[in-house]
Amino acid sequence: MTEVATSPGARRSLGLFFGLLVLFLYAPIVILAVFSFNDGDVSFPLAGFTLDWYRRFFTNPEILRSLERSAIVATVSSAIAVCLGIAASFALLRRRFFGKSGVSALIFSPLVVPYVVFGIALLVIFTAVDTFLTETTGSYIGLGLHAVVIGHVVVSLPYTVLTTMPLLERLSVDLEEAAKDLGASPSQAFRRVTLPLLMPALVSSFLVAFTLSFDEFAIASFLAGESPTWPVYLFAQLRVPSQLPQLLAVSSVVLAVSVAVVVAAEIGRSAAERRYATGSAPS
Repeated sequence: MTEVATSPGARRSLGLFFGLLVLFLYAPIVILAVFSFNDGDVSFPLAGFTLDWYRRFFTNPEILRSLERSAIVATVSSAIAVCLGIAASFALLRRRFFGKSGVSALIFSPLVVPYVVFGIALLVIFTAVDTFLTETTGSYIGLGLHAVVIGHVVVSLPYTVLTTMPLLERLSVDLEEAAKDLGASPSQAFRRVTLPLLMPALVSSFLVAFTLSFDEFAIASFLAGESPTWPVYLFAQLRVPSQLPQLLAVSSVVLAVSVAVVVAAEIGRSAAERRYATGSAPS
């Protein structure tokens, strides 16, 4: 069986399958980018080359505001999710407490619950809280970006924990104990020893959470209220055919920025892993 799997024919078949898979995944993205420069509708044949859709995009205040809202929500929710992910990873790996399995199941439950269900549940909760506050204090929380942040923290947390826990599990507790023996307080040992060693995983978890939040539609559509994020605005504008070329231009820019950020983060992560390969922290 091993000889069959490693035979030249099997390797060629695997290479062909991989090539077809890459073509299937990335051909639509290439077509999207091509049509963003098309001087006409989104249809073949191409009418000509133009940058007008990009000019309209950069001068469209509604698109720019929706992108800004998505960037703010993604940044804030990702930062909170990473911080909570660190605490949850330490609790699940290095602490013993009653109900640990239940807490673990609660943290990872967003992985199996549809986002639509979370969106409806959070909408019901915010509505109930606002009703109670209005009747008792005359104030209310309302819907908006703060509500979207809360929803995205909930669904991003399991991804940050799953990204952080494997690296934390490989780190020896002796490193922190050695730092404490040398006079460091627990907070100093964490800040100067454990945190730098965890940085590659934290950067990866932040990027995963940011991407998830920036592209999330179901929860944001229920909680954004009168402050639509980019996915909510995008889905609303897809009903207007004349807006489609401009939306393709926006999507191309978002894709280019995302690729640049991921490449830069991967370079930084690889450099950090090489730096801390020996398990030593910076002084």
